[in-house]
Amino acid sequence: MKSSISFISLAITAVVTLFLATSEHAVNAKSFATPASLFGVRGGGLFGGKDDKATGDVATATELPKFPAMSDEEVEEFLAHIPVFAVTDENGAGVVLKPDDETSVFYFFMSPQMANATLTQLQSTNSELKLQISAFSLGKIWFKILNADENAEVKLKAPGAADDAATTSTKGVEYRLVPDTRDLLGARMLLTMDPEDGEALKNGGSLTPEMAQAAIKKAMTGSPKFNSTFNEIPVFMIQQMRMQKQNADGTGPDESAQTILPMYFNLQNMVALWQQFVSQTPEAGGVEPAINLMDLFELVKKMQEESEIDFRNVVLIPSTPMGGGAPGAAAASASASAGQGDEPFKMPGASTLGDL
Repeated sequence: MKSSISFISLAITAVVTLFLATSEHAVNAKSFATPASLFGVRGGGLFGGKDDKATGDVATATELPKFPAMSDEEVEEFLAHIPVFAVTDENGAGVVLKPDDETSVFYFFMSPQMANATLTQLQSTNSELKLQISAFSLGKIWFKILNADENAEVKLKAPGAADDAATTSTKGVEYRLVPDTRDLLGARMLLTMDPEDGEALKNGGSLTPEMAQAAIKKAMTGSPKFNSTFNEIPVFMIQQMRMQKQNADGTGPDESAQTILPMYFNLQNMVALWQQFVSQTPEAGGVEPAINLMDLFELVKKMQEESEIDFRNVVLIPSTPMGGGAPGAAAASASASAGQGDEPFKMPGASTLGDL
């Protein structure tokens, strides 16, 4: 499904703004192409290679280059600079919630605002607890916690208790990675919005609250994916968008710089950066961009398989709060991610992962 970037972006922004105005949950989007269109690109075209052209003979799969699967260590490095947030005690030990006697749950949040909302809720019912928000590296928790043995034994003790305090053991703790609500809704809307849904806007019409409610209902009830509130994390990308990686010493990029494909957790960041690029590059104004949407867990699974895509030339861009200088902030975040070294940045709380 393809259409004008400004048209789809305006339509989804307007709908979500009307629905979530008081919580600042506006999102933007553009034209949408299915994940198959991303992973079906032939000849490495995603990363600057030449796409296969029809020349009379049909290319076969055996003629396409294959890139080796990424190791666990490479995946950890790929995710290392992405921060996730959790409620911990003052010692940095994670707070495991027990909604009932049979279930133990620990939440990691992609959004610090959502983590803070959970912290506020817990403190409102347990004011004596000294809790805080700690940030962790997604790379460090991906295999060791999020995808670890479900029956691994975990030791629990009261929040804030001394190191030598009595502990109890439990198994089957559920570790849940929670996406930003704005991006989850944006992903659902991308999957359910038809070109005709916003035709009135495209033709100069106005979006009524009734139209907005109908679009939201369609997204909430008709989306084929991203219907869970955890462990389905939308990742957005534009096939035509490329970046150049900085040199190891922080200089550049120059003519020899490596070309990479950025992928975004925040839909609005991606749209803002693309619009900034188009405004500064007149020849890009006629380009018809296509948004691709993928679940993070599925993406990592594909990265660990032999592929026609070199995922080592992909970089994930962490979310940047949108505000007055949004495009510049998004560009700075993207540039920093593209120029990452062996340890992009050290995150507070990372040393407390063993206490979870």
